[in-house]
Amino acid sequence: MRPEMKPEVYAAIHDCAVEASLGKLHFGEVLRRLSAAGVESYHADYRDGQTRYYLPGGETTAVLLGHHPPIGEAFDAAALQEAIRGSQRGEVLYPEFVQRSCAAGCVGYVVWIAGRHVTYFGRRGEQHVERFPASL
Repeated sequence: MRPEMKPEVYAAIHDCAVEASLGKLHFGEVLRRLSAAGVESYHADYRDGQTRYYLPGGETTAVLLGHHPPIGEAFDAAALQEAIRGSQRGEVLYPEFVQRSCAAGCVGYVVWIAGRHVTYFGRRGEQHVERFPASL
């Protein structure tokens, strides 16, 4: 049996997800808020429009944020890296990041807050691992 998530933790996760999806937060702020809430990782799946959050004690929750733009057929790591760099610099907010990463053939990603990196996935199992810059 999975442990229950505290309501204030769920609210912090949900609020962060909604604000990011509206383009109100940059990636560094998302990481800070989720880390403060106790999240150790999260998985954004563009194909089903939800993001699942994981805490160290086994608690999980998913936030459904709706449809994504069409996902490109080919995985374009260079285009994905360009979107990532813009996000890391705070120039590309989440709505634009989703557009650009989907166009680059990304179907989703896992953010490893505790491990300080993100693993991005393509349709055919391609992967790109991006370490957090020291500034995040």
